[in-house]
Amino acid sequence: MNRRTFLFTAAATPAMAAAPMSVLASSPSTRTFQGTYRFSVGDAMVTALLDGYLDAAPQMIPGFDEATILPALEKAQQKLYPGGVRIPVNAFLVELNGQRILIDAGTSSFLGETLGDLTKALAAINVPADSIDMIALTHIHPDHSGGLIDANGVAVFANAQIAVGQTEYGFWHDDAIMASVPESSRGFFQIARNTVAPYADRLIMHNGEQEVLPGLTSLPLPGHTPGHAGYLLQSGGEQLLFWGDLVHMTALQFDNPNLTIAFDTDAKQTVETRLGMFDRAVADNLLVTGAHLDFPGLGKVRKSGDSYVYQPAPWQYGA
Repeated sequence: MNRRTFLFTAAATPAMAAAPMSVLASSPSTRTFQGTYRFSVGDAMVTALLDGYLDAAPQMIPGFDEATILPALEKAQQKLYPGGVRIPVNAFLVELNGQRILIDAGTSSFLGETLGDLTKALAAINVPADSIDMIALTHIHPDHSGGLIDANGVAVFANAQIAVGQTEYGFWHDDAIMASVPESSRGFFQIARNTVAPYADRLIMHNGEQEVLPGLTSLPLPGHTPGHAGYLLQSGGEQLLFWGDLVHMTALQFDNPNLTIAFDTDAKQTVETRLGMFDRAVADNLLVTGAHLDFPGLGKVRKSGDSYVYQPAPWQYGA
């Protein structure tokens, strides 16, 4: 894989096989920023960790209409970059009951120079990799599992268990499915396998809504990938839903929840799952966060006519 260019010919989606190699790219960068934001959820402490960003080109967004997209971006004080719509990549550290849990593991060096900052973010808050007890994967795409291994394929988190959906793990490890997709897509199956392989003896598979650890429950959110899942944190009477890739573009997909992105494996199911979770988040007044919500990615979903709006949470001082 070219480190400066990323094509996600995702998960047996035939239409992706012909997509050009530059449709989702990270460009050379001299950036010096790193992002961490610490906040509390009941008795748990959560730290949002910015791994970096990618730009999704218009051809990665089915039905892209510049006349609609540009005003929506401007309304959110954003813009269309030369590479496309800018998408952050976030992971999260949860400290609960004496344990440290990462929700997703970032990209490491898989996807280019504007990504791979998770280890720097952890170092900035004095959290060594060997102190992580579990990594709860929402799914096994490279921007979520790439940080599990170093350049030599060795486990970065020496003492961590990996929690992942049984369906998700099974999909990427199914030889028949891998053989059925275009050859250009098979590398991503191999990446998925390689990133979790060093943890084979410490995998925790979950199905449905299942308590992974006391206070942390898996929640199926299929569509983006077959076994895509979220995790619901419950502590001290408060809740936070980590919804993975339910939303990729904060400025666009709340107002237009039918808008998908090319690496959604099943676009129809993705939209159905998104609408269902939006309604649940509204009804339950859930605090939500995600891998691609604008950093630090913490807020609530509100109904607005026939659509939805994202309401960022107030900053927590001194958490």
